[in-house]
Amino acid sequence: MSNPAARWALVTGASAGIGSAFARELAARGHRVVLTARREDRLAALADELRQRHAVQVETISADLAEVDASERLCADLDARGIAVDVLINNAGYGVAGQYPSQPWKVHADFLQVMVTAPCELAYRLLPGMQQRGYGRIANIASLAGHVPGSAGHTLYAASKAFLIKFSQSLGLENRSRGVNVCAVCPGFTWSEFHDVVGSREQVSRMPKWMWMTAEDVAREGLDALERGEIVHVTGRANRAIKALVKMLPDRFALNLIQRRSKDFRVQEPH
Repeated sequence: MSNPAARWALVTGASAGIGSAFARELAARGHRVVLTARREDRLAALADELRQRHAVQVETISADLAEVDASERLCADLDARGIAVDVLINNAGYGVAGQYPSQPWKVHADFLQVMVTAPCELAYRLLPGMQQRGYGRIANIASLAGHVPGSAGHTLYAASKAFLIKFSQSLGLENRSRGVNVCAVCPGFTWSEFHDVVGSREQVSRMPKWMWMTAEDVAREGLDALERGEIVHVTGRANRAIKALVKMLPDRFALNLIQRRSKDFRVQEPH
């Protein structure tokens, strides 16, 4: 990325997993980094690591993006600190286990706020500055799940990721001529605490090793794709092969295949 030392990058969900890997990769490339997530202790520890290892400026802002006004307050905090964000990594996310009616609506509403509304609002609030400066990078961390049929369980997860893919396509086409690159980065199975949090570690541990990537590889490949100007990038050869295969299958066959395999990677409930 051109002149990264003069650029600020904002990473949401930076306290663990893919988010912390993006933060480390950006700092290694010389960017100043703003870390945001809910867990202040983890943000502080990561900030210290990045300062010591890469000698870059790091700021932390604790925020819960499930709160309706969190994105507005986050951007106001950035303005108060005099930080103009040129690289936005919309990474914050999680999964809601089980089938749709098994959780209160508030759980689903919070999920949609974090996974759909917050990325859109942060892009909306930070994009004008990028356009004015003639430089910007926005990575929306989607998923291979957004390219394949939805599975039983985690009902809104794939839907939210498919939304991010389509959103990135439109936003990317709108801004290509203005120096702003937008990319939906679509990882598959990634080594992180995600599956521990949603309770599916036992299931996914049985998945073949060739289907997995490290968070570090996802971040490195994702940033490279963003810089090249790719609007949608599926990380890893295996994941790209899966996407291509599913695209060739008739919809009914693909849905039946996912239905049979959902138990391998989603928490199931008795009917």
